[in-house]
Amino acid sequence: MTRLVDVPAQFDDRSFEQFAGAYAAAAQDGERLLFDAHAAEWASPYGLVGLLAAGQAAHRPGSPDRPLLTAPTHADVLTYWTRAGFFREAAELFEIHGKLPRVKPAEQSDVLLPVTPVRAAEDVHAVVSNIQQRASAILASELALDPKATMGFAVADAGVGFRHSLEPTQSKRFGARWSDAAALEAALIQGVSRFRDPGRGQGLAGIRRYLARWDGKIAIRSGTARIAIVPKWDDDVPLKDGLPAFPGAQVLIIIPEQGSTTP
Repeated sequence: MTRLVDVPAQFDDRSFEQFAGAYAAAAQDGERLLFDAHAAEWASPYGLVGLLAAGQAAHRPGSPDRPLLTAPTHADVLTYWTRAGFFREAAELFEIHGKLPRVKPAEQSDVLLPVTPVRAAEDVHAVVSNIQQRASAILASELALDPKATMGFAVADAGVGFRHSLEPTQSKRFGARWSDAAALEAALIQGVSRFRDPGRGQGLAGIRRYLARWDGKIAIRSGTARIAIVPKWDDDVPLKDGLPAFPGAQVLIIIPEQGSTTP
């Protein structure tokens, strides 16, 4: 039996909970999943990466069948997803249905940073170096930032999530309050790390300081909770709990154009 998961027509961080709810409902039975994106009209990088994470999590151990994905039917959407490198990575996670355009991913672009996978520890330095160079060019040209100010960059994974990562060192301290929301508060607000060594795992604290300089926003979703540092130009909610369960962690960072009040 195959369970359907609808991909929102406008797929970004605002509609992500709609997608997460559909995923949680469909995945609980352990059946093969069909992600239906045929009606998609637009997707942000957050939506594309979230869809890839769901595809990775939906693969059933020991099963030769990958989850299914129906590609968008809008030509412009197909082209953008292809240039963003989505289908290049999706081909390893999904059985894709639909005709894809003969467009190469945008390996070099002044306005587009393609989907960039990190598959092993040795990939990290090369990937981060490439992202830093590309992000610097994009932020300097598109957002009017000094290139020297764009060298800090965040990298996220779709692993076990914040609660599981911090549980060995933090759950006793929080006691009955320990939850996905408590884990996110500890990590982002209190600067807690899973490492016991001083100075290790403090990347989020550095990101907060960096974003404060540029009036930026960070939001992290993990498990059933989502936390955000909300700048004055945004109306997001600082903390949400009791959300549909979704694997791994999703990080959103927005830096507004300097001199503008909108991202």
